[in-house]
Amino acid sequence: MTDTPSFIECENLVKIYKVADLEVVALQGVDLRIAQGEMMALVGPSGSGKSTLMNILGGLDTPTAGRVTVGENNLLDLNRREQVIYRRREVGFVWQQTARNLLTYLSAIENVELPMALDGVGAGERRQRAQQLLEQVGLGHRLTHRPDRLSGGEQQRVAIAVAMANRPRLLLADEPTGEVDSEAAEQIYKTLRDFNREAGVTIIIVTHDMTVSTRVDRVVGMRDGRTSIEILRRRDEGGQTLSEDEYVILDRAGRLQLPQAYIDKLGMEERARVRLQQDHIGVYPDREGSNDR
Repeated sequence: MTDTPSFIECENLVKIYKVADLEVVALQGVDLRIAQGEMMALVGPSGSGKSTLMNILGGLDTPTAGRVTVGENNLLDLNRREQVIYRRREVGFVWQQTARNLLTYLSAIENVELPMALDGVGAGERRQRAQQLLEQVGLGHRLTHRPDRLSGGEQQRVAIAVAMANRPRLLLADEPTGEVDSEAAEQIYKTLRDFNREAGVTIIIVTHDMTVSTRVDRVVGMRDGRTSIEILRRRDEGGQTLSEDEYVILDRAGRLQLPQAYIDKLGMEERARVRLQQDHIGVYPDREGSNDR
């Protein structure tokens, strides 16, 4: 993280779902800050909590406890009408399944116009902006094509144009390249990066693919409902990577999650020994404790 003021702040965020007589804890005290204009990724396996966190940031779900703000919006204080306005004007969504992004009976330009029409933008203005957005994503020659006449990658680029229609400050992309080939994926990431740089939109990509770290400057890994690791990449002005550093995240309660590979390698379980050294903390397997049990 830089010293840039936070655009998104999550403090001790908890989400509990009730399933029949059981309670499922999806988020367990998440702390996260994201600066305005960042393009970052949330990664983790299924059940790690990343999709739950994305839905909360997008105003599609509410946390059980904690605090979450996006810009000037305290998401816990929004009523239903305010949530609709927040989703319409402040957030753009790109889903993995193209059927969730585009209406099949509308052309590309009509799909991009739709969010603006719902927000009361005049016909001439929305037609001009829709055409401009489709040209930006490289599909100016596909304005009148319906989704079934577009490739999977082209559909996702139209979806990005739809997401940007009302000039949101936050764009949430859920596995945006999950159903396309590597060449189309590169085009999609380039399109997202271009909007990030040119429009200053904050972009969060939710994915299980750790290789996304090569395409963004910050990756936050989630495990068991908490943030666990963070990867920061530093680049020069030409976009070349200068360094890549991996960190374990320390939350407000002083908790951290050791990388699972380290735990497995050392056969650690239940307890670990901790030693304070002059300039670091050592964490060691509890060999003696294991022998006692």
